[in-house]
Amino acid sequence: MLYLIDGHNLIPFVRGLSLKQMDDEMRLLSLLQDFARGKKVKMEVFFDGAAPGWAGTKNFGSITAHFVVRGKTADEAIRQRLGQIPQGSGVAVVSSDRQVQTEARNHRAEVIPSGVFAQNLVLPPPQPQPQKRKKTNQVELDENEIDEWLQLFGDDADN
Repeated sequence: MLYLIDGHNLIPFVRGLSLKQMDDEMRLLSLLQDFARGKKVKMEVFFDGAAPGWAGTKNFGSITAHFVVRGKTADEAIRQRLGQIPQGSGVAVVSSDRQVQTEARNHRAEVIPSGVFAQNLVLPPPQPQPQKRKKTNQVELDENEIDEWLQLFGDDADN
C-alpha cells in the first residue's frame, strides 16, 4: 500500500509534535519511517511552504518527502500525485482537509483522517540523560596510604 500524507496537517495530531517546533518535519519523518518499516508500506509525505533551498523531493529511508515550493500547497501536490496513480490501486490518503478527502474518494483511494492515523504513531520514549557524578571533596585512600597518614599524624584511636 502507498500512503500519501499531508505532513503539516498530520503534525498537530501527533502527541509530542507541534508546528512550532523547528524540527517538526524531521521528527514526523522519523516516526513515519518506523511505521513504514513495521507495516512494510511505502509513504510519500507532502509539506507545503518549503524553506529556501529545500523545495523538491528528498528520500528519507523508505519515505519520499515532497517539500512543496512556496505559493503552492501540499493539497495541490497530493491531488496532482493522485492523478498519476491508477484509480483503485490501493492508495490511502492521510489528511483531515475535506477537499483533499473528497478528491481522494473520487479517485477511489482510502481516506484516513489525520487524527485517526496519528493514533497509530508513537513517539519513542525520551532517552534518559546520563547521570553526572557528583563531585565530592572526599579522597579514597588504599590501606598503605592510610597507614602512612596514621604514622605521620598519629593514631587517636589508641588514646
